[in-house]
Amino acid sequence: MVANRREDRLVFDLQNAVAESFGYKATLRPDGRVLQRASERLMKRYYWAAKAVAQLNQILLLNIEERLNPAAQEPNRINERFFEKAGTIEVASDDLYLQHPQAILETFLLYQTTPGVKGLSARTLRALYNARKVMDASFRNDPVNHATFRAMLMQPQGITHAMRLMNQTSVLGRYLWVFRRIVGQMQHDLFHVYTVDQHILMVLRNVRRFFIAEHAHEYPFCSQLAAGWDKPYVFYIAALFHDIAKGRGGDHSELGAREVRRFCRLHRIDPEDCALVEFPGQGAPGHEPWRRSRTWAIQP
Repeated sequence: MVANRREDRLVFDLQNAVAESFGYKATLRPDGRVLQRASERLMKRYYWAAKAVAQLNQILLLNIEERLNPAAQEPNRINERFFEKAGTIEVASDDLYLQHPQAILETFLLYQTTPGVKGLSARTLRALYNARKVMDASFRNDPVNHATFRAMLMQPQGITHAMRLMNQTSVLGRYLWVFRRIVGQMQHDLFHVYTVDQHILMVLRNVRRFFIAEHAHEYPFCSQLAAGWDKPYVFYIAALFHDIAKGRGGDHSELGAREVRRFCRLHRIDPEDCALVEFPGQGAPGHEPWRRSRTWAIQP
């Protein structure tokens, strides 16, 4: 109706008009400037809905696949909580996460570290979906979960796949509440093509490639620097948090610096490493935030 012709695509030029036709309105900052456009509010709602549909659809398709092609081999026990079943991680009981919420992050650590595992079984995905309510404030403040997440960041491989899977299953946003705020968040301009959460995960993937020898030809200088660094997790944390405060108003580099300081304190990251992670945001004397300066300096 907005296009005044047959149109099945919610194309960029129509998003504002469609959003306003649904009653969405722009939100304003105290000074009257636009904080979030009507189109951005609509598209965030859309991406959240599409993500929920995708999760349920994946569970359904995996259930059908298991019925049509039952696994020929018996599941292999990983530990008392999990099995490896046909290349997937399967919970030992349907209520595992309700009884032991700490097993939620353990799932993704096992996904990283168990050879041959390529995903989660339908039973595990269903258990995660049903455990949404246990991923609350106490879950986010649990020192055991902090240690597990820190261990994930320090693994030599699988970091990108694990974080993507955590985002797909909505666990990443429930564990890192600050990340949840940017899931599905769009910026209505021609420069930003991806939602903020997908952009962050893509940056994480690109950073990870600096530390993989077979990708050294892509950015030789970056790979050369990375090869001499023994703390890649510092870079991974920086990638996760570099745009974490987008869309709040104010300088997102300064707001993000506060968030990453809190993360480092909870996860017991060395203060010197934390200072490096938050550079060049607030708290880095003598340096303008990257968003304003658009420059990087290679420090000795």
